[in-house]
Amino acid sequence: MSRSTQTALVRDDRTVYEAVAGLTVGLSGVAFTLALAALFDVVGIGDPIAGVSLSVVFGGLLLALGGAVVGFGVASRFDYVDTAPQSSAGVVAAGAFTAVWFAIGAVVSGAFGLGTVARLGAGTALGGAAFVTTAFPREDIGSTVPAGLVGGLAGALLVSGAVGPSWTQPLSGYNATLFGDVVVPAVVLFASLVVGWSAAKAYGGFGARGRNVGAYVLIYLIVGSILTVLVGLVAFVAAKGIPGLFNGVSLGGSTLVSWPFLTNGAGLLADIAGVFPALVGTIWLVIGAVLFAVPTGVGAAVFLSEYAEQGRFTSVVEVATNGLWSTPSIVFGLFGAAFLIPRFGNQKSLIAGMLTLGFMLLPLVLITSREAILAVPDEYRDASAALGVSKWQTIRSVVLPAAIPGVTTGVILGVGRIAGETAPILLTMGGGVLPAKSAAPNVLSGFQLSTSPPFVSNPALLEATSALPYQLYALITAGLSGNIENPQEYAWGLALTLLLVVLVFYAGGIATRYYFRQKLHQ
Repeated sequence: MSRSTQTALVRDDRTVYEAVAGLTVGLSGVAFTLALAALFDVVGIGDPIAGVSLSVVFGGLLLALGGAVVGFGVASRFDYVDTAPQSSAGVVAAGAFTAVWFAIGAVVSGAFGLGTVARLGAGTALGGAAFVTTAFPREDIGSTVPAGLVGGLAGALLVSGAVGPSWTQPLSGYNATLFGDVVVPAVVLFASLVVGWSAAKAYGGFGARGRNVGAYVLIYLIVGSILTVLVGLVAFVAAKGIPGLFNGVSLGGSTLVSWPFLTNGAGLLADIAGVFPALVGTIWLVIGAVLFAVPTGVGAAVFLSEYAEQGRFTSVVEVATNGLWSTPSIVFGLFGAAFLIPRFGNQKSLIAGMLTLGFMLLPLVLITSREAILAVPDEYRDASAALGVSKWQTIRSVVLPAAIPGVTTGVILGVGRIAGETAPILLTMGGGVLPAKSAAPNVLSGFQLSTSPPFVSNPALLEATSALPYQLYALITAGLSGNIENPQEYAWGLALTLLLVVLVFYAGGIATRYYFRQKLHQ
């Protein structure tokens, strides 16, 4: 069977070359994962493995991987294996390797104390050599030799001990120093990415298929590392915050569960300091912002998408909306302090914070709602019009239900931003830093009716109150302790509570989106 008719779906004969190339890709992934763990101190680069430090093990692995990658290119170039390389590795690869080797030349020459001109000269020489090696030979050589040399150089530095656990390098002109426990994992991360990409191209036989395989490996490693970092951050906050969050938790008694951290305030009378007022304030802040921004944003999106003529006006509104979403939160906070506070008794209040965060949320709701409405197929509108249904009835019964999943996505993203904002709360709503339980806003029972304008009032909305981000900010910056026995444990518990509140809002939004998607497919 000729190579042109063999595909990954029907081939069951893997050659030794492909097996070694696949093993090289796998080992590159292992090196990348271990380096990521070392960067976040999960493992130490000085930890011994069979009597050898992890840094040296990294070096030996990179040397082996670099040599293997060069061997793949040489074997393909001399037709020892069946591959389909193109005439050149391409301009993108040449440019990338030029930049990499220019940086290597400049950094290495700088480590020897050479001046700026010498470093630029060394970088230019190595970068030029890398460009020639990548751009002019056949793809199998151009994609493997520069990459293999990157792995080999990094491995030699680590094996020789030139860079290791005790290595330090002061940065001249900067008040900073590089340390080996950061540099070694960073070098291994980069070298394993380069070597893994090149080995993946070799595994795919170079050509179009090899480039696709190489791209997939890069994407998987990078995306996997991002997800790992995110999960690691959440796990780190959870590990730090659980002792504070579960401080004093007990079962039984007058209540089924006693959870003082969530049910107490932080006032002097509390046996165990809690976050109840700040927790309630945060929840009401998000609810109020959503109740203001969602109807307003969806209504504006309906007008712009269904009624307004598409032209200069809608283009200006689109640009302005995008600009507002990119506006820093402190600017919204200043707007709330200058415009809203004077209109609500000239003092900080819960409703001023709600509206400020609502104005922050409004641009994203408008953007995502408009895109969701425009994404509804015109066939839906035409079919409704053919039945004699009015335009508004079509929008209400057909367009908006179809757009709700997209609208919900925008609300989910927006809530994740506003729930953790500190600057707007600091300027418009911030109450006590360590409030007692009685300081929690009692919004539901605070509504009052009257026969004179505004006919409905709620004093709870006009009072300053605390919120989780504001209370956490004050604890960190001011070092306040009050009656808190362990302020650091309390602060981490506060951070974990804020994270859980955001995740609960996320979960609610995702469940709502899933529900409406299921309704659409019924």
